[in-house]
Amino acid sequence: MIANYGYKDGSGEYYISIDTDKCIDCAAGRACLEACPKQMFEVITDDYDDEVVWVKKPNCRTLAYDCSACKPAAGYGSLPCISACTPGAIKHSW
Repeated sequence: MIANYGYKDGSGEYYISIDTDKCIDCAAGRACLEACPKQMFEVITDDYDDEVVWVKKPNCRTLAYDCSACKPAAGYGSLPCISACTPGAIKHSW
């Protein structure tokens, strides 16, 4: 299942998508938790009793601001959360 966290406003759509099926099988030991400088991710137990990563509620409303330090204005570089996620479960919409 793909879980989307974020918002849409007049300036655009800001979502982080996490593929929970890939997240469950994480071989990196949830490295994304430590890779994010804003500490936006945490582990929860989903409705199917699987441990998965999600974006903390307060950060869902401020993704454009929170992620700006990792996204250079010249273009997308290697984002820390995506690089740390070896299963490829994390994606950004912007």
